[in-house]
Amino acid sequence: MSMLQDSFGRRFPYIRMSITDVCNFKCGYCLPNGYQADKSDNRTFLNIKEIERLTKALSELGVCKIRLTGGEPTVRKDFFDVLKVIKKHSGIKKTVITTNGYHLDQKAQKIKESGLDGINISIDSLDRETFKNITGHDRLPEILEGIKKLQELNFKNIKINAVLLKGVNDKEEDFDKWAEFIKTNDVDFRYIELMQTGDNLDYFNKYHVPSSKFVNYLNERDWIFQTFGKDAGPSKNYINTDFKGKFGVIAPYSKDFCKSCNRLRITAKGDLRLCLFGNTGINIRHLMQKDDQTEELKDLILKQLNFKKESHYLELGETGLTKNLSTTGG
Repeated sequence: MSMLQDSFGRRFPYIRMSITDVCNFKCGYCLPNGYQADKSDNRTFLNIKEIERLTKALSELGVCKIRLTGGEPTVRKDFFDVLKVIKKHSGIKKTVITTNGYHLDQKAQKIKESGLDGINISIDSLDRETFKNITGHDRLPEILEGIKKLQELNFKNIKINAVLLKGVNDKEEDFDKWAEFIKTNDVDFRYIELMQTGDNLDYFNKYHVPSSKFVNYLNERDWIFQTFGKDAGPSKNYINTDFKGKFGVIAPYSKDFCKSCNRLRITAKGDLRLCLFGNTGINIRHLMQKDDQTEELKDLILKQLNFKKESHYLELGETGLTKNLSTTGG
């Protein structure tokens, strides 16, 4: 079986697949004005049959983990049907999602029943007013209630992501609140360093703060760095035996961040992206139309890996094709 490997020896068992660009939140770092359709691209989002063929091909290329992203993936009316197809027909061993947690309290039971292997929930602050200011929605209580319901259902592998923002959620008291939360909750919490995209330069310049600020907080409190598996994401995780949960840091501006890259991306309209901040993307959707196109699809994906660069060069201000994080799942 051919495996996904680039010219730098990196292997890719992990795919981040966007299934919609639509998002119902208005986060300042991503879609401050809300979702607006790209009028220059009238292609529809991938349908279930295309997703089934694509994930089957990816499985045959050694992919063992798929993360469904958006936009907000759960706004698709057929979201749970998409999950079912991947779980039953693709051969992918692990399917997880990233979500803003909208109506999580109402969806918890169905999420548990779907067989989903993990969930990442975006919560940028435990302060209700701060959360509302960042996202444009006063929905923190329902999201926290949703997490509680998932735990009551014995759902495993719950993670929370927050974008680290200078002067907004980067104070020691913010870190302390999350420490208190994970002390009694078996949840992984990770801060993500704010990334520059094509549309957010002013916002980036105003709110970017190095992730080292949070790492210093952890080091001063004897948190221990933990290694991770081959299909893990980019988070550097920290453990403390006095806490049920873990802390993590995703630091795309750190030295050698791309050296351990293990993931590729598929956009909601069927483009293969070798990097979140790459300058090129190729449409592979035309090879998802028939069941007998699997070998052609696999061959095209394998050939594209020759063009994957060693680094994203974010530190040089190169943001590639990514105008905002809703188009490729962040």
